[in-house]
Amino acid sequence: MTPLLEVKGLKKHFPITKGAVIPRKVGAVKAVDGVSFQLEQGKTLGLVGESGCGKSTTGRTILKLIEPTEGQILFKGQDITSLKGNKLRRLRKDMQLIFQDPFASLNPRMTVEQIIAEPMKVFGINKAARRKKIDQLLDVVGLSGYHKNRYPHEFSGGQRQRVGIARALALDPDLIICDEPVSALDVSIQAQVINLMEDLQKEFGLTYLFIAHDLGVVHHISDQIAVMYLGEIVEYGHYHELYEHPKHPYTQALLSAIPEANPHLQKERIVLKGDVPSPAHPPAGCKFHTRCPLAQERCRLEKPIMKTVSPTGQQAACHFVKEVGHGDRFVVPK
Repeated sequence: MTPLLEVKGLKKHFPITKGAVIPRKVGAVKAVDGVSFQLEQGKTLGLVGESGCGKSTTGRTILKLIEPTEGQILFKGQDITSLKGNKLRRLRKDMQLIFQDPFASLNPRMTVEQIIAEPMKVFGINKAARRKKIDQLLDVVGLSGYHKNRYPHEFSGGQRQRVGIARALALDPDLIICDEPVSALDVSIQAQVINLMEDLQKEFGLTYLFIAHDLGVVHHISDQIAVMYLGEIVEYGHYHELYEHPKHPYTQALLSAIPEANPHLQKERIVLKGDVPSPAHPPAGCKFHTRCPLAQERCRLEKPIMKTVSPTGQQAACHFVKEVGHGDRFVVPK
């Protein structure tokens, strides 16, 4: 079956220029550097990593809000990488975005009704159909009809994000890219919004690319998880296997940072030293070797490739994946 979305070798490099009169390129920030994955209809892919690793840039490049530097974006089997003008505009209704900050992404001068109606007006849906659709959308996201005459500042953070979700659903899209949709919300509200998104996925057959910096957030909503580090995917697999048997040291460190609800259960904490290197000057070899507790000389010289490391198709980019992937713990290679 053809996947709804397929990304092949996607790159986005932002040029670094010097010179006020005649700017010249002196380098590039490699925000996304060779990302590849597939996403099937009705499924959710969790894209996880630290801040600055290129997750949001990946999502916006897929939507063509940012032009890719290199690679292919296939949507419903069609190559949309070079689409422009009216062809790209017609595609917009099938691909929507839920923003991270619900307050910044809603126009403070527009009512909820106007905000949700805006995309429908752009695509020529008549007024009667718009009103009917708005009432339906407010109901499915857990808001009441009287809310449509209010402004964004009159709502809580969770309610504002529900308005953002309703707006994303206005044109009945197939794919929704969720750019950290719960990171600006309280923990108790995060669970409510994630549960809502799961219910909407079942009701409307939605496909999500769910971007987050916390593996704990994407655990219940994702079917597959891709872990990003410095513009690259370092591990990819089914959520259950990735949580139970992580094969990459970076994934292991992220999992160890998830708080444990049981106070009697002790958990080994893996603290990574140093900061994420600059994407303008990424390290040679394995990009993670500057912080990896298992790094060897080979890691500094040779870049690891993604390879299948389990019968279920789990993939990881690590030279010592066979040595470190023993159960739930990593063993330093000798």
